[in-house]
Amino acid sequence: MKLASLKHGRDGILLVVSRDLSRAHRPSDLAPTLQAALDNWDELEPQLQARYQALNDNQIEAEAFTPQACAAPLPRAYQWVDGSAYVNHVELVRKARGAEMPPSFWTDPLMYQGTSDAMLGPCDPICLASEDYGIDFEAEVVVITGDVPMGSSPEQAVQHIKLIGLVNDVSLRNLIPAELAKGFGFFHSKPASAFSPVFVTPDELGEHWRDSQIHLPLKVWRNGELFGQPNCGVDMTFNFARLVAHAAYTRHLSAGTIVGSGTISNMDRSVGSCCIAERRMLEIIDQGSASTSFLRFGEQVRIEMLDQAGQSIFGAIEQQVQPYQG
Repeated sequence: MKLASLKHGRDGILLVVSRDLSRAHRPSDLAPTLQAALDNWDELEPQLQARYQALNDNQIEAEAFTPQACAAPLPRAYQWVDGSAYVNHVELVRKARGAEMPPSFWTDPLMYQGTSDAMLGPCDPICLASEDYGIDFEAEVVVITGDVPMGSSPEQAVQHIKLIGLVNDVSLRNLIPAELAKGFGFFHSKPASAFSPVFVTPDELGEHWRDSQIHLPLKVWRNGELFGQPNCGVDMTFNFARLVAHAAYTRHLSAGTIVGSGTISNMDRSVGSCCIAERRMLEIIDQGSASTSFLRFGEQVRIEMLDQAGQSIFGAIEQQVQPYQG
């Protein structure tokens, strides 16, 4: 099943979207928003699945699906936490600046809590006050949970994964060092993130969803040129069962919690990168200095995952970087 949110007010209007992303149905009699559906998932999921099947069979009222009219599937979320499941990425960043990586990074996931009160839609611009911030994209996979009890094991946590999607976790690289030096984590360096037009239930991925991870490449384009396409199922140190359990270690997670994978990264350099910082780190390691610039105003980013037939699974995140006008 594929679900989206039409832009409307703060929380959008829930849409059931056809498998080919061409049509949408409004199940307003079941739930007005995606959050409302997640709050009553056990009761509503079978009914929404029935609408999804009817939509795909052309047996229900529908409208054209337009990603540009969509908000993030969860326009505001109770919680957005992002991990760093691809430890290869962390190791590269530290190696480039000559820092040793603590052994615990391979056994205990990194995680931070991001802004979640106003998510960006898939085609909303990235508006920032200055290019000097070091504007970067980060292509990632996310899962959305139901209610997760505190202290859940990975085996228990995976049962609470209800939906899967994509995110552009925008990072402001030049602001990060000073913030981390304070010893209190990210804040200014992590503005609003943008999400794929649709979130999907795990069954939509078929054999490509196993071991709590997606086994498909995630493609990123910068100004129309392919920047990277690492495989999400390769070199993932911590799968989503581990990440959700880590997030729930000392707290309950409410339905609608979004948990991110961190930047997708493979040890095979030929597949490229899912963020500019990683490419710059490789340039520093190989050449002694970075030559790839961070994003400038007017540049465009596209993030998308295709199935084996070349069809988009989640729809594309397509954004342009623009100056914030105040």
